[in-house]
Amino acid sequence: MADEYGVLATQLTNDELERQGVQAHATRHWAFLHGTAEQFRTHTQRMLELEQEYLRRHPQRTWQGSGRTEPETAASIVRDARIRDLVRTLSTEVLSLLDERIPPRPTDPEARDEPVAQARLLAAFAATPGGSLHKLEAHQIARSVAPNARLVASMYKHDPPLLRADGDQRVITDAGRAWLFERGSR
Repeated sequence: MADEYGVLATQLTNDELERQGVQAHATRHWAFLHGTAEQFRTHTQRMLELEQEYLRRHPQRTWQGSGRTEPETAASIVRDARIRDLVRTLSTEVLSLLDERIPPRPTDPEARDEPVAQARLLAAFAATPGGSLHKLEAHQIARSVAPNARLVASMYKHDPPLLRADGDQRVITDAGRAWLFERGSR
């Protein structure tokens, strides 16, 4: 039987369980930085499912089961550690959601207008020292000012470009500053 992630971790072979566990850890950084909240939540749930099944099958291979106790006692220690980890994870998620400041999605027609959204994004760049933002910050701001997921990309393709890439930084160009000034003076 399959779950929302594909095959249940309990039904995987040992090799497949290990392969998927390695893959989950390898993709964790991407899911954390670039994934949506739902992708991150799904990734976390699958990773925990895989880790818990690995612990159940191989407690002696992890620090949780590394003690030399009777098998029943070791299983109890592993179970207790898993429960503590799950409660900690759940409480961290709940507190994170409670502390989250969700920027309001643009609802007024003006905010959906691409030039208005571009102006808001460029204004965020112009307000920083050197007119520079990390690429992840730029995309977060873009999501808060426009429903258009390609807002940042459209600014590189503008003629002349309003933004330029400098490694992981995104920088407002002189043309971007002029464009913003022109929009502000109307």
